Amino acid sequence: MQLPRSATALLLAAAATLAQATLQIVPGATWTATNTGKHVQAHGAGMIQVGSTYYMIGEDKTGGSAFQNVNCYSSTNLVEWTYVGALLSQTSGGGDLGPNRVVERPKVIYNNATQKYVMYLHIDNSGYSEAKVGVATSDTVCGKYTYLKSFRPLNFESRDIGLFKDDNGAGYLLTEDRANGLRIDALSSDYLSVTNSTYLWREAIEAPAIVKKNGYYFMFGSHLSGWDPNDNVYSYATSLAGPWSGWKTFANSGSKTYNSQTNYILPLGGNDAIYMGDRWISTNLMRSTYVWLPLSISGTTITMGDRVNWVPDVAAGIGGTSVGYIGGPDGGSLTLSGVKSSRAGRTTLRIKYLNGDSSQRSAVVTVNGQAQTISFLPSENGNSTPATSVVHVELKAGSENTIVIAGVGGGAYGPDIDRVMVPDN
Repeated sequence: MQLPRSATALLLAAAATLAQATLQIVPGATWTATNTGKHVQAHGAGMIQVGSTYYMIGEDKTGGSAFQNVNCYSSTNLVEWTYVGALLSQTSGGGDLGPNRVVERPKVIYNNATQKYVMYLHIDNSGYSEAKVGVATSDTVCGKYTYLKSFRPLNFESRDIGLFKDDNGAGYLLTEDRANGLRIDALSSDYLSVTNSTYLWREAIEAPAIVKKNGYYFMFGSHLSGWDPNDNVYSYATSLAGPWSGWKTFANSGSKTYNSQTNYILPLGGNDAIYMGDRWISTNLMRSTYVWLPLSISGTTITMGDRVNWVPDVAAGIGGTSVGYIGGPDGGSLTLSGVKSSRAGRTTLRIKYLNGDSSQRSAVVTVNGQAQTISFLPSENGNSTPATSVVHVELKAGSENTIVIAGVGGGAYGPDIDRVMVPDN
């Protein structure tokens, strides 16, 4: 993030310490693993949480599109990632994992009955004509996996895949069948095979991912446009067997999902979830980056604005009283303590924000106990370009200043806060 010369950016986190507030997800940036000094290579990834640790399992694209490794990285805060190891690697001979093979979109779920971690993958040749799934298992989430087999689920083609484990432990394969549409297939009790078809969308949708929130299942996916991004969509239902709603966009129309494609939806507490997407660079796949953004879920409506940077709260979720969401039915607010000013007196704060509505929003900005109601006009291009509102306040010299941004009451939402800037002089 490039800061203005005359301003200090205060990275926002409600009720968080300074150390927590500085750990940001920066969509589309280079993410360097803590122990390799190299960009994280976990594309088309899935995510699985074990205890308080998140494991990201994805494709190694260091050498291009052909299979090299399925890599695993770990993190406790979703920001700092440590390389753990390769779970599957290219074999010297032939077979599904041999040279010039396609092994994509690894996803892992845990089977409580067998006590095995089960991985599904898209398995193919370089011409994408085999269209199969592969299955591997391990006793530990990021240990070496034993590759078992590949097959066409229920004898249908399978390309982009996802996995979903329901609350009752039932497992499901999400699979793009190019000839027929997007499928949800039920897995056997050991998750090692497919037993029957649960639902079929006739529309051509790939990159499937499901999240369950407040009794609704939400299926996310991408239209078919090769490596190029498009406006990704979602559908919802109260049962995996349907009926499912029509497809709707969730990012700004025409934004091409902020130049990304769905790979996983990570549920957090309450209504919160994180969209995890790939920003593919087809001419040099190892340069592909990750676009992770908070999803706003209200009933069956899902929206997602663009962010330059944001702070995930892995303990409490990302909405309500955490970064960006002000006001609303939960009365979300944001408090910044220890704000530094080079001198005392009346000064102007700049508040960067997003407002995707067609009308202005409002928030109460309280600085050192003095409250003002401030207006926030619709931001340019909806939720894609942050706008600026200003507030004139009395600051103290030093680090004894406190800024609180809260809703005006009545359940109305305030702006989605991006940052606050205090002049140096």
